[in-house]
Amino acid sequence: MAGDSDDIGRLNTSRRYNQWLGGKDHYAADRESTATILTALPSVVVAAREARAMLLRAVRHLVGELGIRQILDIGAGQPITPNVHEVAQELDPACRVVYVDNDPLVGVHHRGTVVSTPEGAAEFVDGDLLDTEKVLVGAGAVLDLEEPVAVLLSSVLHLIEDDEQACAAVRTLTGALAPGSYLVIVHGTFDTLPAEVREKAQALIDGRQHGSYRARSRAEVAVFVEGLELVEPGMVSSVEWRPGPDVVTSVTDAMCYAVVGRVP
Repeated sequence: MAGDSDDIGRLNTSRRYNQWLGGKDHYAADRESTATILTALPSVVVAAREARAMLLRAVRHLVGELGIRQILDIGAGQPITPNVHEVAQELDPACRVVYVDNDPLVGVHHRGTVVSTPEGAAEFVDGDLLDTEKVLVGAGAVLDLEEPVAVLLSSVLHLIEDDEQACAAVRTLTGALAPGSYLVIVHGTFDTLPAEVREKAQALIDGRQHGSYRARSRAEVAVFVEGLELVEPGMVSSVEWRPGPDVVTSVTDAMCYAVVGRVP
């Protein structure tokens, strides 16, 4: 759900998401929004944490098993430990990571707190997924886009309500990636919810007081990875993507699709 403000007295969805992940960078307005959302979606916090856990599992698989050494995390949000570069560089200190976000405060926090290994890189680029070419230019100052890159779109595409804009951004990204690159998508859905819960959640979204949100169906999320080679187990719930023993949330409560695709 988008619609951020630098004013600590108003909702900032990046700070609210930080709250959901257990961070400390949030204020009263963000917590009040969370309390209201929980009345319609009681599992939203655990769903956010499961989505984040899946993302980090994907990073471990990409670096540890598939040989990726460059990562572009678009819509990164506030830094929180463990962060993507920490996970990647634990496996290979030479990994290079670029974080992208359109919230100026996120950039301040990243630049002030994120520390890379000497061998690698962990840089921040101001940018918006919908201004894809600008993001690629900024990322290209740190990453070699002629070599494979893993692009992470975690809990960001569902902030774009317009389907064509979202699809165009993804097409531009994948079209610019070298063969052997990967796209990771973690996307919220209401497919798993009972009808009465979906209705309450949609009414909250339609009220426009908590930011924008576009819960997409499985078929709608699948459009983003058309033409890519899906990494096993394909498109599944976030809690079903190579889960570890710490996953205890149900598919229903996770409210999320996760998929990793390889650029042929």
